[in-house]
Amino acid sequence: MTLILKNIAKTFPGGTRALLPTSLEIAGGEIVSLLGPSGCGKTTLLRIIAGLQTPDPGAEIRFDGEDVAALPVEKRKVGMVFQSYALFPNMPVRGNIGYGLKMQRLPKAEIAARVDEVIALCRLEAYADRPIGALSGGQRQRVALARAFAPRPRILLLDEPLSALDAALRTELRGELAALLRQFGITAIFVTHDQDEAMAIADRVAVMSHGRVAQIGTPEALYRKPETAFVARFVGNAMPLGGRIGKDRLYLPGGVLALAAPADGKQAFVRAEDVRIDPEGPLTARVETVTFLGTHYRIVLSGITKDPLHALHSGLSAPKTGETVKVSIAPEAILTLSAEDEKAA
Repeated sequence: MTLILKNIAKTFPGGTRALLPTSLEIAGGEIVSLLGPSGCGKTTLLRIIAGLQTPDPGAEIRFDGEDVAALPVEKRKVGMVFQSYALFPNMPVRGNIGYGLKMQRLPKAEIAARVDEVIALCRLEAYADRPIGALSGGQRQRVALARAFAPRPRILLLDEPLSALDAALRTELRGELAALLRQFGITAIFVTHDQDEAMAIADRVAVMSHGRVAQIGTPEALYRKPETAFVARFVGNAMPLGGRIGKDRLYLPGGVLALAAPADGKQAFVRAEDVRIDPEGPLTARVETVTFLGTHYRIVLSGITKDPLHALHSGLSAPKTGETVKVSIAPEAILTLSAEDEKAA
């Protein structure tokens, strides 16, 4: 199902604007993430699509061309997976999955067939007759997905579906979630504040800030070509370099860097993986802390910029705290963005 949103805004009583006028187009079978910090409007937008909240006048919500903005939630045929899963503890797995189908008054044989289908697809055969209380967090998450898939919704909406899980299980299940969504071939939108989760699952990511979409694109496009300072900071944790930008040079307290292109009137940012300990580097820094993280070291450097600068170092050994080191940053790794971008976001 294709989804077209036009002029979607939300003003709450008292005048609080949770969502500024927003327009999006989502292709059939596409997985899109709404990514952003708390309070940016992503859950409000999701709830408006579902029919759980009413947008300001003038909004259009089109499912395959049909404007459903005036339809109640039960007539939109939307599947939802909530952060809490909202499973029924008094029903076994099979009963939870089939509940929505019973509400549709489908024939018993069809209900049983659909339940068996999604149980198999979600790899829940061994748990089909278990009570919800006997399941792990990951198993409950799969039951919630199966229950949402069973009625064959036109679109699936997921509100931070992995946030209740521990970090290791989240990493494991985000790949499984992406595979399931593509296996069902369903159009899906999911809300998250986790950058890694959004980039691992979604075909496109809409980064939201202060009630609007700051930028939408593929994970790679957002990472490599952020359009605003906010997106550069939020996707990949870009750090401001400060300093003074000349025509093709960046002048810092710790040295001078070449820029890949003229950047007058802009701000410079860099990501930690592009800050390199390099004996031939043009910058001089002092090592403040060194943290071993298994695959790499995270090194905090002072003296290059006004604020500490982080570097990811993948060598077999790392400099010691208190040492003076040389540092390089490749010209193409420096992100130059208009100074007003961050304020506008």
